[in-house]
Amino acid sequence: MGICCGKPGFPWACHESLQNWISPLQSLGGNADNLGMKPTLLVLAAGMGSRFGGLKQIEPIGPSGEWILDFSVHDAVRNGFAKAVFVIREEMSEAFEAVKWRYADHIDVEFAFQRLQDLPSRAELAEERSKPWGTGHAVFAARESTVEPFAVINADDFYGRSSFESLGEFLSEPPNDNEYALVGYELEKTLSRHGSVSRGICNANEDATLKSVKEHTNIRRSSDSSSILGVNDAGDEIKLSEGARVSLNCWGFPLAFLSTLEGLLSEFLSAYDPEQGGEFYLPFAVDALIRAGQAKAKILDCSSRWLGVTHREDLPLVKEEIQTLFDSGVYDSPLWK
Repeated sequence: MGICCGKPGFPWACHESLQNWISPLQSLGGNADNLGMKPTLLVLAAGMGSRFGGLKQIEPIGPSGEWILDFSVHDAVRNGFAKAVFVIREEMSEAFEAVKWRYADHIDVEFAFQRLQDLPSRAELAEERSKPWGTGHAVFAARESTVEPFAVINADDFYGRSSFESLGEFLSEPPNDNEYALVGYELEKTLSRHGSVSRGICNANEDATLKSVKEHTNIRRSSDSSSILGVNDAGDEIKLSEGARVSLNCWGFPLAFLSTLEGLLSEFLSAYDPEQGGEFYLPFAVDALIRAGQAKAKILDCSSRWLGVTHREDLPLVKEEIQTLFDSGVYDSPLWK
């Protein structure tokens, strides 16, 4: 049976092709040999912040000048994470030196560079491309710095304490090599008032595992605010459910996922057409594995509200919500003591 993400330039043509890239260790019920290791927090921070107008990852939003990134690192440390790997572009390295010193007393910090030419095959494609290859490629870029089970988050999102509690529990004992986790959020709680967003829309099985996830773009409220609209991976504008669960790149993975991801990236590149373009999205990679019967992803419970700063106009509302969390005692001020 064919497996396709439905997006031009993003092929996984068939189950047999996908099987070629599955690590021999990755049979359901098998474990990687990494018992006792504390998990790593893999932070995707290479985004330009073009719609925001700056490096929103280190924009002060808390009452003592806390960055939105501080809350994720703080909550990760509280829940057993021992290392943070930040995926950035080389030209951002000077700005992110402050990150290393900011967290040095709390967690080990490493940087991994997302380079256009860092590809497992068809490296010549980088000569014709200016945009990053996508979130799946960003995770691939951190392969040499990641040697433990790991969580993946965006640097510019506030995920909330309960999401890290769930991820920390899931990763406290290394999961089986084909068992993943996703923290899901309700779509209507993740919209921006000031522009469109992109989201991975999830479909769940009866056992609360992920059935599929599809990337949707240009998601926003309709002009009369009566519904939520978005563009699916076929390019069609559709109406979306307000309560739909969405992926905000808040995942938990065994270490073996990195070798599988490399194979999927090679598969993507083998059929990539520069004229059509396309990106290697992390949700598409997981979706392909699930559809092929090669993985399961548990949807983790999360009671926290998600906050994001997609546009600079989002900043006042996010600051207000963060202040509420300090006022209610969820966080101490200053955050790091």
